[in-house]
Amino acid sequence: MMALMMATGLMALDATVLATAVPSVVADLGEFHQFPWLFSVYLLAQAVSVPVYSKLADTIGRKPVLMFGVVLFGVASVLAMAAWNMTALIVFRVLQGLGAGAIGPITMTVVGDLYTVTERPKAQGYIASVWALSSVIGPALGGLFAQYASWRLIFAVNIPLVLVAIWALGRFYHEDVHRRRHRIDYLGTVVLTVGLTAVILALLEGGSAWEWTSWQSIASFAVGIIALAIFPAVERRAAEPVLDVAILRRRLIGTTTVVSLAVGALMTGVTSFVPTYLVSAAGETPVVSGVAIAALTLGWPLASSISGRIYLRHGFRATVVLGASIAVLGAFGLLATGPWPSPWTVAVVCFVIGFGLGWTAVPSLVAAQASVDWHERGLVTGSNMLARSVGSAVGVAVYGAIANNLIVAGGGVENRDGVVTAFIWVFGAVAVSAVLTMLAALRMPHGAVDSDAYAVSTVEPEPTPANPR
Repeated sequence: MMALMMATGLMALDATVLATAVPSVVADLGEFHQFPWLFSVYLLAQAVSVPVYSKLADTIGRKPVLMFGVVLFGVASVLAMAAWNMTALIVFRVLQGLGAGAIGPITMTVVGDLYTVTERPKAQGYIASVWALSSVIGPALGGLFAQYASWRLIFAVNIPLVLVAIWALGRFYHEDVHRRRHRIDYLGTVVLTVGLTAVILALLEGGSAWEWTSWQSIASFAVGIIALAIFPAVERRAAEPVLDVAILRRRLIGTTTVVSLAVGALMTGVTSFVPTYLVSAAGETPVVSGVAIAALTLGWPLASSISGRIYLRHGFRATVVLGASIAVLGAFGLLATGPWPSPWTVAVVCFVIGFGLGWTAVPSLVAAQASVDWHERGLVTGSNMLARSVGSAVGVAVYGAIANNLIVAGGGVENRDGVVTAFIWVFGAVAVSAVLTMLAALRMPHGAVDSDAYAVSTVEPEPTPANPR
């Protein structure tokens, strides 16, 4: 558990420390219109790599995949410290995303391996405590570095965590894996990567780098949609698909994956844009905006740590629906208070949103994990985390397109009223994401935790090859 907590700490700090430093990064490197890429390429790289890591974790084991992700994350952090322009920083964020693609889903998979459904709430509480601590330290630390030192130091924080995580994983985490030969689904990986990249590129650059009706925009959308459309056919032909689309036909897996998709869009819309909103529209310092957004990442782990008591008594579906409803209230509260920028109101609504998501994300993931055996748990966890990453990446792209286009139409970043109007529309899109989360939660199967709807699916075991000895 200590090893998992240290690995989680890398992602937890990185998720909260950079958002408050964006204005300082832009002031140093320029290219304001490219700042959404700092989040979207990270999330995109994380999203497209999750299926590969998850498949590897189900074949060669969890430990080597997790160790690789931690090391790659650390190397990328060192490179990000030395970024000489916005393009270089974006490239190094891609590397960080590739590392995070291993850390997030594999950590959650290991928790599913080690603990039963009854024990998992307590284990999730330990993991949640890392996010809670990071939610307090991360934004404040990012704001302090950005305001009084250099934004580059925010990446230096990762280095000691990487070293301790590597030591802890090597020392305390042991597993016994039956290894066999496998066929890697290279074609499926390439098709999925091309499809997601093209769609997100079109959403981010449309109306900014080129017109929505330009050939670049049309071509990007066309390539992305075609690639994603043929991806299921490619996976059906693959001997060992990187993402088994058939598993999503199970109602529980399918609905919880959609919930995760909407959660990703909702969460990223708040964490990526609220700090910039407070700095640009309210004139607050990065430190103040960081403390305000920390309320979301404080409410999330607080709720997730006690969610087990709720779903063990009332069921997974009831808990997820309740959490999504709370998140909807918070999202519409953010939209309603948007015309009057205030760190106090933002902190309150962010806490409400985070609390609701804590009762949404964790129970839906635990429900999906509990319904499969070891050899599918990595795939199911990876699919869930992939959906959240895709939702986050697409959400950032959509919200970024809305913000950039409306800010330009409103007279630029110097026009406060235009900036406020742009972010109100962004918060409206966030509220739509919250509603979609609740609608997806309502589609989850009825029944208690131990009902047939949430029982382990029976899968025919694969034949074991004869031992040549």
